[in-house]
Amino acid sequence: MSKSAYTDHLFQFRSVERRRLILSLIITIVVMIVEIIGGIMTNSIALLSDAGHMFTHAFAISISLLANLISKKPPCHHKTFGLYRAEVLAAFINGLFLVPVVGIIIYEAILRFLNPQEIFGFYMLIVAIIGLFVNLTSILILQGSQKTSLNVRSVFYHMIADAASSIGIVIVAFIIMSTGIVILDPLVSLGISVVILYWSWGILRDSTRILLEMSPKGMNIDTISEDLKNNFLEIIEVDDAHLWTIIPDMLLYSAHIRLKEEEIKINHQDLILSVNEFLSDKYKILESTIQILPKDVIKSCNF
Repeated sequence: MSKSAYTDHLFQFRSVERRRLILSLIITIVVMIVEIIGGIMTNSIALLSDAGHMFTHAFAISISLLANLISKKPPCHHKTFGLYRAEVLAAFINGLFLVPVVGIIIYEAILRFLNPQEIFGFYMLIVAIIGLFVNLTSILILQGSQKTSLNVRSVFYHMIADAASSIGIVIVAFIIMSTGIVILDPLVSLGISVVILYWSWGILRDSTRILLEMSPKGMNIDTISEDLKNNFLEIIEVDDAHLWTIIPDMLLYSAHIRLKEEEIKINHQDLILSVNEFLSDKYKILESTIQILPKDVIKSCNF
């Protein structure tokens, strides 16, 4: 796929992604309001903490939507890659924002451990079931988009965490309704906190790798260099190789290659085109910049 064709495809995909995010945002805000009202009425810290998580979820979707719009701006003379990485930055902010939210939930849970309060289990159960149903609906809406967009993946993980917490709240609400053991309410809040931290760590890790221009996870630049030498016998050495990511589905590669002395006079353009096609087909690299150097050129210094 050519770069222009890829860009057109990406914009079409982002339009679908944006519609899904808008629908998910509307659903999330409605459930958040229901859980706030339900948490106050039932005196459940678990519901209120989940409503707080819903708020961060709505915040995350809003940032993702903004990044989605910004990323559509075309490249220009001073933004040569466009603003695709606005989505990666949004994912990083979403992951970072979850950390203080977890702190608030843990603080409130500890207070409930120290001062247990009566909880209306039946109403808590009803609200939790509604929240679970909506979370599952949102997951189905975004299913598939999270595989190609870190931005949507950050929102998708929010959804998974919401669904997990809703399941925990449903179980606890049923137990509280049956046994009256209210201590389970702050206990499930701590469980929700662990789930939130787990997903936020994954988003922060993946977005940081991209922002620091590290090689994509699971790809080794040395392996690619050896693969080029094994598949193109004209090449004796690959120097100054770099592999980085603009967004998860946009990989770029650059390298200097040195040819065998008897191959110096071959058609370099044909070789470069073949190498580019090989990298695109095998490693899904969108754009490759290959420079052929004479055999005796001094290597760049390694610091």
